[in-house]
Amino acid sequence: MSVKKILKTPSAYYFPLLIKNLLKFPLTFNPDQEIVYRDKFRYTYSDFGKRVHKLANMLKAQGVKEGDIVAVMDWDSHRYLECFFAVPMMGAILHTVNIRLSPEQLIYTINHAEDDVILVNLDLLPLLEAVKDQFKTVKKIILLTDQDEAPQTSLDIAGEYEELLKDQPEEYDFPDFDEDTMASILYTTGTTDLPKGVYFSHRQIVLHTYGLMSALCANHTGMRVDNSDVYMPLTPMFHSHAWGMPYLFTTICAKQVYPGPYEPGIIFKLLIEEKVTFSHCVPTIIHMLVTSPIIKQIDLSNWKVLIGGSALPQWLCREALKNNINIISGYGMSETCPLLTVALLKPHMSEWDIEKQVEIRCKTGIPVPNVLLDIVDPMGNPLPHDGKSTGEVVVRAPWLTQGYLKDPEKSE
Repeated sequence: MSVKKILKTPSAYYFPLLIKNLLKFPLTFNPDQEIVYRDKFRYTYSDFGKRVHKLANMLKAQGVKEGDIVAVMDWDSHRYLECFFAVPMMGAILHTVNIRLSPEQLIYTINHAEDDVILVNLDLLPLLEAVKDQFKTVKKIILLTDQDEAPQTSLDIAGEYEELLKDQPEEYDFPDFDEDTMASILYTTGTTDLPKGVYFSHRQIVLHTYGLMSALCANHTGMRVDNSDVYMPLTPMFHSHAWGMPYLFTTICAKQVYPGPYEPGIIFKLLIEEKVTFSHCVPTIIHMLVTSPIIKQIDLSNWKVLIGGSALPQWLCREALKNNINIISGYGMSETCPLLTVALLKPHMSEWDIEKQVEIRCKTGIPVPNVLLDIVDPMGNPLPHDGKSTGEVVVRAPWLTQGYLKDPEKSE
C-alpha cells in the first residue's frame, strides 16, 4: 500500500517559504524595536521595513530585475541587513562578497557570479579600483558611506546609497515566486583551488532560520535567546549570512547592533552601552577581546557567545569563562548555510565544575533538529561516538547547498 497524499481543493493557496514572510511578525509584534549601527545611527523596525521597500525601489530604478546579481562589499551594518532582505525579496540574488580575498580571487568571484550591481563601502573602494579593468558584467556601482563628502575615485559611481534611497516610495510589491528561487551566493575558499560558489534558495534560508530558532530558542540552556536579547554579530555578514543570525534575530524581533569594522574600543563601547547579550565569532576575535586590558573594567556576565570557524581551545574557553562570558562552540561550513551542530549544555551540566563544562563547551556539539549527521569510515560504516574514532562527516539537512555554481563535476 502506498502513502496517501493530501488532496488540495482547486482554490487552496500553496504557501511558498519566502524571505519576505520572515518580516511580517516583527513589523507587527514590536515595530518600535531598535536596530543600531555603531554610534552613528539607530532606527526602529518600522523604519527598517520602510527602507527595505525603498531599497527595492531604488535597485529597480537602477535597472535591477528578477534574477540579477546584486553584490555587497560592506562592514557589518544596517545597510547590509537591508540588503539581506530587499535583494532576495524582489527576486534578485544577493552576492555577499568576501572583502578579504586577494585581488585575483576577488575579481574571479565578481565575474564568476556575474554581478550586475555592486554596493561598496567607501573604505573598500581601493579593492574595486584595483580590478575594475577586469569587470565583465558589472553595470552599476553604488557607494555606501558614513561621510558627507564625495570620494576621490577612478570608479564610475552611479550614486550614494542614502541619496538614491531618499526619494524612493515606501511601498514595493514584493512578488510571490517559487520557494526554490535562488536567494544568495557566497564563495568558499577552504582549499588552494579557486573559490567555489555556493548558493541558497529562499526555502533553505527560511528553514535554516527556523533551525537556528529550534536550536537556540527552544532549549532550556544558558544559551537560550528570545526577543529580550540584544544581538551583535562579530562574524562578517559576508560569511554565510553572518551564520544566518541576522535572519533569526529579525524574525524574533530582537534589538540588533551592527558594529561596522571590528575595533576593540567600539565593540566594548557597544557591548556596554547597548547591553548586548548575544554574539558569535571566531576564536581570534574572542582572544582579541579577553586579552584587552579593558575587559577587567566591565561586566560581561550577560554576554552569550557562540564560537565557530575553527576549534575553540580549552584555554581560551577558560579565559572567557573567567571574565563571565558564557561561551560555547558550534560547527558548520559555508556549504551548510552553516548550522549543523551546537555544544549546548544540557540542564544537569550547569551544575558541573568549570573544568568538566569546558570539555563540553569546546566540542562541536550535537546535531540540531532536522540535521542528520554521522561520522563514517572509508567504507561508509558509522563510527562509534567514543571521542577517539576519526572519519568523514556525512550529513543531510534541508539547508545544504545543492551544488557549486557552474561546476557540475565538483557539485557531484
